[in-house]
Amino acid sequence: MRHWLWIGLAALALVGCAGQTSSGGNGMTLTTSDLPNLGQAPELTNTVWLNTDHPLRLAELRGKVVLIDMWTFDCINCQHVIPSVRGWYEEYKDQGLVAIGNHYPEFDYEADLNNLKDAVQRLDVPYPVAQDNDGATWSAFRTRAWPSLYLIDKRGNLRYTHIGEGQYDETEAAIRALLAEQYP
Repeated sequence: MRHWLWIGLAALALVGCAGQTSSGGNGMTLTTSDLPNLGQAPELTNTVWLNTDHPLRLAELRGKVVLIDMWTFDCINCQHVIPSVRGWYEEYKDQGLVAIGNHYPEFDYEADLNNLKDAVQRLDVPYPVAQDNDGATWSAFRTRAWPSLYLIDKRGNLRYTHIGEGQYDETEAAIRALLAEQYP
């Protein structure tokens, strides 16, 4: 049985092969073949959402590339990643990128919805944010650290992960490669 659950290490090992090519902001090139298919991404079950008028579900986002940022608002590393996620969202949303912040709190005060709302405004997060106080989405993706980024292709397959800060050019190149994929 294919276990995409060990995605952290598998996705970081990029292998060059033929396929559709895309360059990131710094000229980094990835092909869709460089992005292993780590299996179907787990569905989002969050009920509390900010910056959207309805809960988002991956099944309804087929045909789009989905970027999920697992974060918590008082994590400095998470705060450092937000400008890049915001930039990708603004640059690629009209090309089919959907950015989602999945907020899983580390501390009790981060679980308070009003504190989350304040943080989303203060940190200038324009994309949808799901409150994940029970850790259902965090656990479904087998996340182990903040921040963690996941890219899901147009068919709902997990194709790329990154844990922590950095590798922004590689992440952007992966976004561009997945946006270039044909669907269906």
